[in-house]
Amino acid sequence: MNSISGKVVLITGATGNLGSAVAIAFQEAGARMILVGRSADSLYRAFENLSQSPDYLLIGDVDLTNENDVREVARSAYQRFRHIDVLVNTVGTFRGGKPVHEEDMQTWDFLFKVNLNTTLFTCRAVIPYMIQQNSGRIINTASRNGLLGSAGYAAYSASKSAVIRLTESLAKELSENNINVNCIMPGTIDTPQNRQDMPDADYSKWVDPAAIADVALFLASDAARAVTGAAIPVYGKS
Repeated sequence: MNSISGKVVLITGATGNLGSAVAIAFQEAGARMILVGRSADSLYRAFENLSQSPDYLLIGDVDLTNENDVREVARSAYQRFRHIDVLVNTVGTFRGGKPVHEEDMQTWDFLFKVNLNTTLFTCRAVIPYMIQQNSGRIINTASRNGLLGSAGYAAYSASKSAVIRLTESLAKELSENNINVNCIMPGTIDTPQNRQDMPDADYSKWVDPAAIADVALFLASDAARAVTGAAIPVYGKS
């Protein structure tokens, strides 16, 4: 999608299975990128070929559950490029298995910190720059589980549902600023960790991270200029 070429794209969780697929897709589309990761070593190993280019900024050792860290990331990105066109939030995690009355509050707190707060903080940090330039695209990552609760997964489902509601609210708030806000709802993503955890599953029904990255590319492109407040299902064959 040639409308991506030259755009400044900030991607969180860039060393994760989904984040790295998104980074590759936007690189191939010609975007300039800020790649953010928890570990600087992992980030530079994964994207060593980009680290010396003026078109890319690698920011590691970032705790996205700390709002001060996140605001510093946004400031560094803006200082480098003087523009932030697209934000793609890919950070998330999964835990579950216990009923609500047995699940410990540490798990609830952890899932909301990682799944909701990281998204909330990056949006809060980047939005002022997008309002200033009167344009922008924000793409969050929710889950199919955010649409419907199921036994044993209430904390995870609630945290992902909150991402969907956040996305919808931001879309309404920012529509007059030409900022489109959408989220992607993957089904089970085909990752090494998921294969290890579910060895008897039919992997052919799972979603390739590259397929999710293609949806992110679409939402960032001019082709999606009229799409905002949407939660896009990306379930594969499941």
